[in-house]
Amino acid sequence: MQIQVVRKILEHNEETAKRLRDTFSRHRTLVLNLMSSPGAGKTTLLESTLGTLQRSFNTAVIEGDISTTRDAERIAATGAQTLQINTDGACHLDSSMVLQALEHLDLSELDILFIENVGNLVCPAEFELGEDATITLLSVPEGDDKPEKYPGMFAKSHALILNKTDLLPFLTFDVERAKTAAMTVNKDLEFFAVSAAQGDGLQDWTRWIAEKVRGKQATG
Repeated sequence: MQIQVVRKILEHNEETAKRLRDTFSRHRTLVLNLMSSPGAGKTTLLESTLGTLQRSFNTAVIEGDISTTRDAERIAATGAQTLQINTDGACHLDSSMVLQALEHLDLSELDILFIENVGNLVCPAEFELGEDATITLLSVPEGDDKPEKYPGMFAKSHALILNKTDLLPFLTFDVERAKTAAMTVNKDLEFFAVSAAQGDGLQDWTRWIAEKVRGKQATG
């Protein structure tokens, strides 16, 4: 019985995600779902990313968190339209939450919608949100074994960002081990090494996003 309930939950989520995908496609809005463990640096990465992309594109961010609006306040300070979703204990965002948030967004005016998911390396990967791409952040302090310990997250991602590379000289972290393990479960994974706080390596990441925006706007 419990397995049947989970199946129904996932099926409902997938149906709603398809509605979202169709809506995003109709408006030609690129949607990126950012996932990571807590403290990997999603919000800092978004702050730095928005600082570059907002020169050329209209952006908005949906912030997912269990409680508080601290991250949303930081993102709003960049000038990007920001919506907060508090899950009240749930370890992930689901498509129904995103659908409800869209009532407060005008997609016709948006080039990029970022979704910062709840910090967790398990649950968020199971719930599609209608996104064009899922991005997993792995930070140097977490250790290089995370792709091996949480393969599902990396298998379902389109890009892997290794963050906090400025800490590599001070911690034991084998970049090639982490990259190889991730690409063993997902050979098509894009890889970016950055320090979001220092601004290192962000050019390739923002260029990748810009190319995806233009690709989506060229369709339909």
